[in-house]
Amino acid sequence: MRALVVANPAATTTNRGVRDRVLNTLADELQVEVAETTHRGHGSELARKACVEGVDVVLALGGDGTVNEVVNGLLHDGPGEHVPPLAVVPGGSTNVFSRALGRARDPLAATREVLDSLRAGRTRQISLGTASARGATTAPARLPDPKLAQAAADAGAAAHPEWGEPRWFAFSAGLGFDADVIGRVEAHRARGVRSTGLLYVLEATGTFVFGRGRRDPAMSIELVGEPAIDGLFLCLVSNVSPWTYLGARAVNPTPDASFDSGLDVFALGRTGIARMLQHVREVFAARPDVRGEGVHRWHDQAELTLTAHRPQGWQLDGDHLGTATGLRVRSVPSALTVVA
Repeated sequence: MRALVVANPAATTTNRGVRDRVLNTLADELQVEVAETTHRGHGSELARKACVEGVDVVLALGGDGTVNEVVNGLLHDGPGEHVPPLAVVPGGSTNVFSRALGRARDPLAATREVLDSLRAGRTRQISLGTASARGATTAPARLPDPKLAQAAADAGAAAHPEWGEPRWFAFSAGLGFDADVIGRVEAHRARGVRSTGLLYVLEATGTFVFGRGRRDPAMSIELVGEPAIDGLFLCLVSNVSPWTYLGARAVNPTPDASFDSGLDVFALGRTGIARMLQHVREVFAARPDVRGEGVHRWHDQAELTLTAHRPQGWQLDGDHLGTATGLRVRSVPSALTVVA
């Protein structure tokens, strides 16, 4: 069986020694070709080539960003029999997609699980999502220079009023608050700061308390057959549960989300600090059930549209992609075969 391993050498928790042990374990049973990513989008290029060359399985060795690139490459021409199954070995700091598939957090243990599944022929088809952005630019939401970033975002919104080409996402999409937090964390990482749960907490706290979003919400959401709801500063679209993790703890605003259904949505309107602290406690609960004034939740949605009257950060699978004034999101059932 031919396997292409798409490895991210910059993944947070995968050093050269771990990577070599993973590859040696795979090579005991598979005909392995290894390709290391060298630039943004390289994982997509490699996965797309694997489809053309008839590789039997593609394995992503890295974090959720690597998985997202590989998924977009595999599905560049859409789902179909030409797309090989995807396997994942976790190598990032969060690894939401890998954990959603039930993989061990340890890369070597996960590798052995992948091999066991390949021997037994265990695969499953999962739903994914696509997102098209409007008014999009790759400008960061605020950092490093807020005034220049805002000017670039405004210019991008004016120059691109049409909807862009859809991109695939495996487990989450977002416009507004969550993307801004991710953008701030990525700016720190670009300066050599290690990504940790504490860093996310600090940036989320600062963005909420001092940011404009919660005091002057810019977004609205429209779902099929329902009136639009405006005054939102946060909107999370989930394809799995939990939405993400803070270390070992699940962050779970959409507990019913699943690879076997449509998309789940969690949105917040204008919210004070005390109420937000209560919501935070609720999403960390063993049985999360966030409700109350300004809380909006939907389950198993086929599509939705987010719009904003000023540019907002947007993200797919935890990767900050710039700013946009709109996001059109759709669920695609049975989009990809994965090694289960």
